[in-house]
This record gives sequence, structure tokens and C-alpha cells, in this order.
Amino acid sequence: MNLTGKQRSYLRGEANDLAPITQIGKDGLSDSLVSQIEECLEDHELIKIRINDNNTITAKEAATELAERTNSHIVQIIGSVLILYKANPEIDGFNLPS
Repeated sequence: MNLTGKQRSYLRGEANDLAPITQIGKDGLSDSLVSQIEECLEDHELIKIRINDNNTITAKEAATELAERTNSHIVQIIGSVLILYKANPEIDGFNLPS
């Protein structure tokens, strides 16, 4: 399932008040960090992640790799902050517009 523009817009609005749940530091995307992000996605569905300045990976590269490794969707990338979404049918999460 790909997100529509309307769904992305809705999720961007929902993410406005979110604080970054984790940061990607100089070690990059380690397996343990990806596992942690995957658990956060299962619990929250929508998360913000910050890329530290001392990193060798760009926000776009990190978002693409994380989305691929966690089977999530990139909602938005702004500067060094990225927003990911992964629906979890086990929790009463977001009612995305059609």
C-alpha cells in the first residue's frame, strides 16, 4: 500500500506535535537501532527521527533505508528530521482518509 497525498498530508499534521523518538548518530543505522525503530513503529505507528550533524548518511538516505528495512512509509523529510509511518492493525491507530 502506498500513501496518497491526502494521507501524507494528514500524517504530517499529526506529526507536528511529535518529538523525535530517537536520533541517528555517528554510528549510522546499526541493526540494534533499526530494531529499536521497528519496535517504536509497532507501538506508535507514526514516529519522528532526527539525524545528527556528525553523521555520514543524509536524511534522505536514512529514510529510504529505514523504510525498506522496517516495511514502513516515508511521510516527510525536512532538513535533518524524517517522519515514518507503519500501520499496526492490532492498535486503534490513525484513521487515514481515503
